[in-house]
Amino acid sequence: MRYFLDIAYRGTAFHGWQIQPNASTVQEEINKALSTLLQDTVECLGSGRTDTGVHASQQIAHFDTDKDLDSDKFQYRLNALLPQEISINAIDLVKDDAHARFDAVSRSYKYHIHKSKSPFKTGLSYFFNRPVDSTLINEACELINGWQNFQAFSKVHTDVKTFDCTIHHIHWEESNDSHIFSVSANRFLRGMVRAMVGTLLEVGQNKMSIADLKSVLESGVRSNAGRSAPPEGLFLTAVEYPKDIYIN
Repeated sequence: MRYFLDIAYRGTAFHGWQIQPNASTVQEEINKALSTLLQDTVECLGSGRTDTGVHASQQIAHFDTDKDLDSDKFQYRLNALLPQEISINAIDLVKDDAHARFDAVSRSYKYHIHKSKSPFKTGLSYFFNRPVDSTLINEACELINGWQNFQAFSKVHTDVKTFDCTIHHIHWEESNDSHIFSVSANRFLRGMVRAMVGTLLEVGQNKMSIADLKSVLESGVRSNAGRSAPPEGLFLTAVEYPKDIYIN
């Protein structure tokens, strides 16, 4: 049987989602807890990777077991084993061929920025106190919304078949003390959201015009775009799937 895990984590303590040698990762911690509870070697597979220091309020991963689990009890026991920085929000039985990565139809991220120094936001938001023009940034978002090829926002030497992504929603919101950037798409390239945020901050400070941004996107060259925003402000907030893969 296959189950989906709905996971939240604070990424500060981890070297990203995906298992890697000599580093603590979210996937490794969950695999260890699953294997302990199920008394077998169990590996989960996530909807996608998040980098070192990036957070998630909803990451989805699947795992297989031949045991018929009581989802509520198993969720409680799994949470008891996991470190404080990781929690399981829900466990759902899905079809045997459901895939956390390949069946996802939409992924959503939010990037948080705070304008005034705050000890309570450290590690969960990017402190950036320079003025930016949010109206201008949302004009840039409109341009990005209609774009397809995002190679200019991708980490270099990335092994992908295409740099095309379809943006479903993109918006920059400013309040008295913060900025929140929201974006949803069918897929994201490695480092794409942080590159977007860094570039949009350049636009908002009038260091890059809308015409310049269009040229950057047309070029497909990462070094032409803005620097990557720091990881601490980034959250994976939602992963959506077709409803028919779930078994009620």
